[in-house]
Amino acid sequence: MRGRRGDRMAISIQEHMAINVCPGPIRPIRQISDYFPRRGPGPEGGCGGFGEAPARLAPLALAPPAALLGATTPEDGAEVDSYDSDDATALGTLEFDLLYDQASCTLHCSILRAKGLKPMDFNGLADPYVKLHLLPGACKANKLKTKTQRNTLNPVWNEDLTYSGITDDDISHKVLRISVCDEDKLSHNEFIGEIRVPLRRLKPSQKKHFNICLERQVPLASPSSMSAALRGISCYLKELEQVEQGPGLLEERGRILLNLSYSSPRRGLLVGIVRCAHLAAMDVNGYSDPYVKTYLRPDVDKKSKHKTGVKKKTLNPEFNEEFFYEMELSALATKTLEVTVWDYDIGKSNDFIGGVSLGPGARGEARKHWSDCLQQPDTALERWHTLTSELPPAAGALPSA
Repeated sequence: MRGRRGDRMAISIQEHMAINVCPGPIRPIRQISDYFPRRGPGPEGGCGGFGEAPARLAPLALAPPAALLGATTPEDGAEVDSYDSDDATALGTLEFDLLYDQASCTLHCSILRAKGLKPMDFNGLADPYVKLHLLPGACKANKLKTKTQRNTLNPVWNEDLTYSGITDDDISHKVLRISVCDEDKLSHNEFIGEIRVPLRRLKPSQKKHFNICLERQVPLASPSSMSAALRGISCYLKELEQVEQGPGLLEERGRILLNLSYSSPRRGLLVGIVRCAHLAAMDVNGYSDPYVKTYLRPDVDKKSKHKTGVKKKTLNPEFNEEFFYEMELSALATKTLEVTVWDYDIGKSNDFIGGVSLGPGARGEARKHWSDCLQQPDTALERWHTLTSELPPAAGALPSA
């Protein structure tokens, strides 16, 4: 190694391994040999070996590695702020508000904006939209969706999406799944990230603001591990598999809003079919053509059947129809109101969507709604009920003592 032409510089192996390699002339670092013991006699005298301490050892004050490479050292915290290797943050963040209105049994979801989404298209941008699902539950039955924002990684939606028929029981055990996807007209839409919010974090009538990093898709339980009643419905939480083992669990097929009132002047029961929400999709187009049938059991004369009109291509139909059953109040104590929802099909049998029974043999909210109606005549009582895949076995029979 040469410093100037014709002059050879004697550099020990220790100094050679610590040469400053910054751009410019190559020079050894000054006094680096003070930090390494020498084998032979040196100017300080003595004949030290590798195990002996050097004669002069300055305090160790080596520069940081970045300085040795000629780089500038960033300020404290600058590296954390400027470099982000977290997978979740790399997918982007989503800002939204949630409000549970206990009085109207509604869940209001305000999708505000997203920032720093992962690029999904060849132009380095994305066409994002947001999907909402309530879990556990059928995907198509309770899916809500925003509009698509084109060519942006920082979309602003400011859209309000509303779930109807949400009860306190739903708030206690359901989870809201919020997915951000990229729309692709030439192929399948691509998944960007998701957020899952347990509804138990919400307080009635109090809006809660969220600004959360998107996460990768949570693996779902395979349909093969579910029972036959649940097979084919993919958007269920893993915890549902454990809950399913409990006795008497029925597949949820949607909600129905019923209005019950016993009219003393007319001496009969008024049954109002108000609306349904989040019905299971029975047709290949992802919708149903629902209508509602009611029976008052036991029905010896088979004259208690009433039926609403058919609502085409919807999972959230509004009926606002009322039926009347002429009967004394005392006789209703042994009766059961059977409400079923069907999908209308042309040229083949209609498909059963779900049903609920209200009466002395019912359970939970269905039984309470019926008893309150009989105890409060001339009072309209409007409540939501869960539609299940089959009628409870106790329908039409008094509970055992």
